[in-house]
Amino acid sequence: MMRAPLLLAAALLPAQVTYERIRGAAAEEPANWLTYSGGYQSHRYSLLTGITAGNAGRLRPQWVYQARDTNKFETSALALDGILYVSEPANAVVALDARTGRPVWEYRRRLPATLRVCCGQVNRGLAILGHTLYLGTLDAHLVALDARTGAVKWDVAVEDHRRGYSVTVAPLVVKDKIILGVAGGEYGVRGFIDAYDAVSGRRVWRFYTVPGPGEPGHDSWSGESWKTGGATTWVTGSYDPDLNFVYWGTGNPGPDYDGEYRRGDNLYAASVVALDADQGQLKWHFQFTPHDVHDWDANQVPVLLDAEFRGRPRKLLLTANRNAFYYVLDRATGEFLHAAQFGRQTWAKGIDERGRPVRIPGTQPERDVEVAVYPGVHGATNWFSPSYSPQTNLFYVSTREEGSRFRAEKARYVVGEWFSAGGIQGINGIEPAGSIQALNPLTGARVWNFPLQAPPWGGILSTAGGVLFAGSVEGYFLVLEARTGKLLYKFPCGGPVFGNPVTFEVGGRQHVVVAAGNAMTAFAVE
Repeated sequence: MMRAPLLLAAALLPAQVTYERIRGAAAEEPANWLTYSGGYQSHRYSLLTGITAGNAGRLRPQWVYQARDTNKFETSALALDGILYVSEPANAVVALDARTGRPVWEYRRRLPATLRVCCGQVNRGLAILGHTLYLGTLDAHLVALDARTGAVKWDVAVEDHRRGYSVTVAPLVVKDKIILGVAGGEYGVRGFIDAYDAVSGRRVWRFYTVPGPGEPGHDSWSGESWKTGGATTWVTGSYDPDLNFVYWGTGNPGPDYDGEYRRGDNLYAASVVALDADQGQLKWHFQFTPHDVHDWDANQVPVLLDAEFRGRPRKLLLTANRNAFYYVLDRATGEFLHAAQFGRQTWAKGIDERGRPVRIPGTQPERDVEVAVYPGVHGATNWFSPSYSPQTNLFYVSTREEGSRFRAEKARYVVGEWFSAGGIQGINGIEPAGSIQALNPLTGARVWNFPLQAPPWGGILSTAGGVLFAGSVEGYFLVLEARTGKLLYKFPCGGPVFGNPVTFEVGGRQHVVVAAGNAMTAFAVE
C-alpha cells in the first residue's frame, strides 16, 4: 500500500461529515455531494442552478484527471468542501482539489493475484462519515481511510475472496453504521448485506439474501441449491430515516441459466429487500423476476418518493428493472401498486395483479436448448443510476435495447470457479441500440425519448437548473433539457462513459464531473 503525502494546508481541510449532515445534504448543501446517490432518497438530483438550459452550450472542460488503471472507471465521486474523493478501478482512492483536479493524496492497495471477479476490476465509490472514508475492495475487505491524509485506520475482512466474493459497491452510511453488499454471484456465493460499526469496523449484523434452513423463503430453493444461490448485492441501496428501513436490490440466482438445478422462486434473488437499519431484520421483500434464468439482476438503485397515488398519500419506491418493466411499490409495506413496460421485451405477456410476470412459453432456456429473448443478458437497464427530478416530476433512466440468445447447461459447482451453467450470445443481424427516457413516475408512461447509437452504461443526474447530465459508450458527455430531452451540449471525452455524473460547487461556480474511458473530466460554464 502506498500513500502520497498531504499537500493541502490544514486550513483548507474539509469539515467533519455527520450523519445529520448526510441526511440533510440534498436539501441543505447542494454545493457538496456527500453520499453515493446525493441523498438517501436516491433521486440523484441537485438543487444547483449554475448550469441551465440557457447556458449549457457554454460548458467547457476545466481539468482532466487520468487514472492509472485501464479497467472500467465506474466511480461516482464524493464532493466535500472543495475536495473530490474518487475510487479508481483496482481499489485506489485519490483526493483531488476540486478546482484544479490536482491530487492531494492517494491510497493504492496491493491486490492478490488470485482474484475472481465477474466483470472487471471495478469500484463504484466511497462513503464518508466524520473524517473517515470507507472503501470496499476486490479482495472482499472494508477499509477505513483518514479523509485528511489517506492513512489506513482499520481494515476488516468481509468474506473470503478465494471463494469468489468481492466488494465493488459504494458503502452507505446510516447513523453510526457502514452498510455494504457483495459481488460474486457468478461464482456460487451466498449473497448478503452487512452493517459495520463505523468507528471500530466490528460487524454489527448480516442479512443473507438467500435464506437458510428454518428461515422464511428457504423452501423456494430445491435441495442444497441455497448454498450457492447468488443473490448478490453489488449496487448501493437507499434509506428512509423515518421508517428506518434500508432498501437494497439483489442479483440473479446462481447458477445463472440452469433453472433445473435450483427449482423454485429462489428468494430473495432478483428482488428488493427492506431491512431494519438497526438490526438487519427483513421487513418485507418484493421479487421482480421469480426463478430468474436470464441473469436479470435487480441491483438497480431504488428511488424513494412521497406522493399521492390513486387518491391517497403513499411512501413509494420506484424502480426501472433490468427485466424491462417499471415498478411502483409501497415502501412501508412492500405492496405492489403498479408496473408498466419501459423497454423492449419478448418474455412476458405482462405483470399480474400480484406483481408477478405472466411468462410467454418457450422463452426460458433449458439444458441444451437455446432461446432468443429481449431484453438480453444486460437487461433493459442495468446497475447505473436513474434520476428523479421534483422540478419536472419525471423519472429518468438509461435504457438498453439489446437481445441475447440464452442456453443452459447442467450445473457443476466447484468452490471459487465460474458457475453460470450456460452462456449467451448476441442475436445476429440486429444492431443493439439505446436511449435516455423520461417516464411518468406514477405510471411508467414514456414522456420523451432521446435515442443513443448504442446501449448506454452510464447513469443520469438531474438538477434544478432544468438539465440532465448523462453519457454514452461512444464517449460523449451529454447535457439534455430535462423537460423535453432536447440536446443542449455534448463533448467527446475520449472513452466510454461507465459511471455516474456528479455535480458540486467550488469557487462560486457549479461543476459537473464524469468518468469516461480512464479519465475524469470536470466541466463548468465559461
